[in-house]
Amino acid sequence: MITPQLLQPSSIAIVGASNDTSKPGGKVLFNILKHGYAGKVYGVNPREQQVQGVPCYPTCDDLPDVDLAIIAIAAHQVEAALSSLAYHKNCKAFILFSAGFSEAGETGKALEQRCVQILEEVGATLIGPNCIGVITGNYKGVFAGPVPAYDPMGCDCVSASGATMVYLLESAIPRGLKFRDIFSVGNSAQIGVEDVLQYWDETYDPAYSSSIKLLYMEQIADPARFLKHARSLVNKGCRIAAIKAGNTEAGSRAVSSHTGALAGSDAAVSALFRKAGIIRCYSRIELVYVAAIFTIKPLKGNRIAVITHAGGPGVMLTDILVKGGMEVPPIEGPKAGELLAKLHPGSSVSNPIDFLATGNAQQLGEILDYVDNEFDDIDGAVVVFGTTGMWRVDDVYQVLHEKIKTCRKPIFPILPSAIQAAEEVSHFHTMGHVNFTDEVSFGYVLSRVNKLQQPYPDAPLPIVDVPRIREVIGNNTTGYLPPEDVNTLLQAAGIATAAQATIKSEAEAIVAAKELGFPLVMKVVGPVHKSDVGGVVIGIQNEQEVAANYKRLMAIVGAEAVLLQQQRSGIEIYMGAKAEPPFGKLVLCGLGGIFVEVFKDISAALSPVHSEEAARMIRRLRAYPIIQGARGKPGVSEELLVQTILKLSALLEAAPEISEMDINPLLGSPQALVAVDARIFIDR
Repeated sequence: MITPQLLQPSSIAIVGASNDTSKPGGKVLFNILKHGYAGKVYGVNPREQQVQGVPCYPTCDDLPDVDLAIIAIAAHQVEAALSSLAYHKNCKAFILFSAGFSEAGETGKALEQRCVQILEEVGATLIGPNCIGVITGNYKGVFAGPVPAYDPMGCDCVSASGATMVYLLESAIPRGLKFRDIFSVGNSAQIGVEDVLQYWDETYDPAYSSSIKLLYMEQIADPARFLKHARSLVNKGCRIAAIKAGNTEAGSRAVSSHTGALAGSDAAVSALFRKAGIIRCYSRIELVYVAAIFTIKPLKGNRIAVITHAGGPGVMLTDILVKGGMEVPPIEGPKAGELLAKLHPGSSVSNPIDFLATGNAQQLGEILDYVDNEFDDIDGAVVVFGTTGMWRVDDVYQVLHEKIKTCRKPIFPILPSAIQAAEEVSHFHTMGHVNFTDEVSFGYVLSRVNKLQQPYPDAPLPIVDVPRIREVIGNNTTGYLPPEDVNTLLQAAGIATAAQATIKSEAEAIVAAKELGFPLVMKVVGPVHKSDVGGVVIGIQNEQEVAANYKRLMAIVGAEAVLLQQQRSGIEIYMGAKAEPPFGKLVLCGLGGIFVEVFKDISAALSPVHSEEAARMIRRLRAYPIIQGARGKPGVSEELLVQTILKLSALLEAAPEISEMDINPLLGSPQALVAVDARIFIDR
């Protein structure tokens, strides 16, 4: 819980206060005083009676009661200071800068836990340890800079890394981005990203709260709570961008299925973000660019006018926009001719609109008016305008300011002359605007932002035969299920399967073959990867082939039985599932057979999967044109694919013991989708 004293303290004590602003205890005091904190401020330092003009006490026991304590002392001194302040000074909020806690090993972790216990006994909030502090409208409680000017409608930000927060601000402030509340949560001993997200959600008021939230995290401890509050914020009108770092695993982990090799916690993070309506970023610059785009009115389509006075940047921007799925449509017709007549000879309005290095502010204004009022097949404009240093561009940026404010369609300013037009860009920021400096980075980010979907609601899943599912699970122990039980589970979930029989003698094989009918497929039961050991035979046409192949398959090392199936035809589809703690179950789909291993073209979603979420899983695949049907060949019914994903999700909800599942392949056509091979591993 975030207490009011953390956000609006009437008094602050700096434990470890110093006159030396190169020390955390000196710099945070300097920032608090410099930025006009109106409450009472005290220092704690046994060697000083006054620090930077405020009264200083030798110990925490000597202080008057305080609302907030900022701790900047060695880790081994912290526990005693917290005890004094929490039990005797009515302190309900703490920011702990000190390092040497859980990040330093088991001893530090135990110390951190004792500190948290002290504060929870009195209902206090702890930010940190190992953080740089907090910024609110009330005070600037940070020791590392830069310290941004407080904007009540600027971006809210929370970061698990103090250094990342500092470098993020270094990148964002020169681009005109404004900030509101900032939380550096460090080790998140008590308050983590989820807690800050919950606070933002529960206190959100569109008239007074920021609508842009930026997150940097290295772990997601409570994905369900994260999803609940992130989705709620987005549904209230917020836009959220986040970095989740720590995406690679040190070393390798043995996996026994395609799903295990294809899916991991990073895929689960991306799936969680998609479900919540969050755009995932992978660098500080990307996060800054996304945040800056969020400050501009949203596009209502994907058709962009590229406006520039320099040909090269316009070409590069056009390339990256088109590559990202945006359109830069040709501008033609009488109105295009009218506009061209207003520009210098040699200009082009075909899109990109290039009005040459000699283009001026008046011409830019004309271009933007035509884009806004005359070109109906354009949804927004990107203006690239810098200077060689030969002349100032104040008038151009003034026109940009006026048009951004008055045009119906969004205008995105790329102002690359950070040095030669530094004064003009700075003035542009004071008028309330952001800017971008690199057209390719901008184009990549805009394309991603424009694809962002609203959060998926809770999913109504198909009805499955839960008693039958539970019976199968109850009759098995940890490990791979036998083929007949796999088949039963799929059927109980309503997933179509090929007629089959598991046999353990040549005589049984002949009988089963007659009942199933030719042609048949024969598969060895036992080895995990059947194809790798020659354990799959297709096109069995008669009893003699059944007998011969039964003997060969049973001679394979690890063979326990042979599975006979009716041979089906169609496009091979892969679906799978994998437990990914603490996120839940990850559902995957892609092309099947060996393609899933070779191309790794898969889509993922967290169960339970919504129908629209399932549809987008399919459409994200690079192989989607094959599913649609290519070169006159029939594809696979998207409706059947969606329904099968939902049935798979329902099976996972009914049988949480399933930790890995491969259905590879299902054979699909416009009329049917049938599972012909599957493995299920349960963990009890």
